[in-house]
Amino acid sequence: MGTAIQDVVIITTGGTIEKTYNEFDGSLENRGTSIRNRILTKMRLPYTNIIVYPLLSKDSLYMTEADRTLIAATIQDQMQRGCPIVILHGTDTMHLSAEHCYNSLGTPKVPVVFTGAMIPMGFDDSDAAQNVTEALLAAKLMPPGFYISFHNQVFKAPQVRKNKEKGTFESF
Repeated sequence: MGTAIQDVVIITTGGTIEKTYNEFDGSLENRGTSIRNRILTKMRLPYTNIIVYPLLSKDSLYMTEADRTLIAATIQDQMQRGCPIVILHGTDTMHLSAEHCYNSLGTPKVPVVFTGAMIPMGFDDSDAAQNVTEALLAAKLMPPGFYISFHNQVFKAPQVRKNKEKGTFESF
């Protein structure tokens, strides 16, 4: 008997992890989700069925309370599937969105793991693929709760913040 295939929902909200480079003007912008083509197609996930749910395409510095409320409502709706959830989010305010969701929803029925990247996909030194891979695994292994998975660490929300000097996250 083989291992069962497990669904994981990825909700995309934008951020550096999904920014794409515009070669005409040299800008980095959020232009919609590219997670499936740029990361997921390069992974071997025979026991995971990924369901991508594009929600927002925003730099997290521009996220509003209404956006965070929308993220929480989407998590609550997607939880009905009974499978883990990964949220792709900009790192600057990811901890604020995770805290908002925790304050709005309490302990979710499934693991909800936020992740992002310091360097966009497509750059040689990008941390996007590593962080997505680790978030997918954390979502399948952690008990129900809100988490931030980043740079080979998993932090329980809401007691987590970005350390801008170190370019990563930490518990407090």
